[in-house]
Amino acid sequence: MTLGNLLHDKKDRNGFIKRIIGVCLGSFLYALAINIFISPHKLLSGGVAGLALLVQYVSHIPSGYLVFILNIPVFILGLKKVDKDFVLFSMIGMMTMSIFLVVTKGISKYILMDDLVISTIFGAILSGAAMGIIFRNRASQGGTDIIAVILKNKNGFKISTMYFMLDAFIVVLGAFATNLKLTLYTVSLMYIKAVVIEKVIEGFDHKKIVMIVTAKEEEISSKIMTTIGRGTTYLYGEGGYTGKKKKIIYCLLTTRELNSVKKIVESVDDKALISISEAEEVQGRGFLKPAL
Repeated sequence: MTLGNLLHDKKDRNGFIKRIIGVCLGSFLYALAINIFISPHKLLSGGVAGLALLVQYVSHIPSGYLVFILNIPVFILGLKKVDKDFVLFSMIGMMTMSIFLVVTKGISKYILMDDLVISTIFGAILSGAAMGIIFRNRASQGGTDIIAVILKNKNGFKISTMYFMLDAFIVVLGAFATNLKLTLYTVSLMYIKAVVIEKVIEGFDHKKIVMIVTAKEEEISSKIMTTIGRGTTYLYGEGGYTGKKKKIIYCLLTTRELNSVKKIVESVDDKALISISEAEEVQGRGFLKPAL
């Protein structure tokens, strides 16, 4: 769908506006995390923003301007390797972050956090949540975010894992620009941030794969579909000892739905075998499209 068509369709237009608001909110929160918790203590945030902070600490050039300049070659690469929708919203994310970094630069004069430990923890949580919001809106702040997405699409790694690995380079540079103590705090900040990003991207309600072996598969399957509203699929198997043919119920659920399904199974067949495993990623009807 072209941008013109999108803007003429009311539903898509509303979704477009919500994504822009989400990206702007994430950028604003990220700028607050930088200027309240991270920058005053000369900690680093990672990525292009981290490089910009390093230059700011040495030259006193506001990081917001540097973020914009450093992102130019990255976006040129992104246009070739990543879909245009992602690049468009990432440009919005990068520009709004640059603006908010400049606008909120002096906020530490009014909101001062002296404690380095608290600043590290809350800087990580706030910046991680901010980036997670941006990622959930299928956007980024440019820089290593785009590089991480390119590598994720190519190799299938998690965004947070790729982000943490790319940030290691910034940490090494930071060790020369600051000192070992601040470098260790930066490592802690980046780790906490990576965990928060993953939680926000995936949501706290993880997806589960449930397989049920029972003699009353039709009754249990029917109750799951009518009570929980989740579809079920039959997988055909054979008992290794008995040689009997079996229908195995296969179902994808959220964590909140899991307990209800357990109760349904127990009420129908208390001898049923239930196997539960984590679903790495779920796409399709009834589930939200993955953030990236």
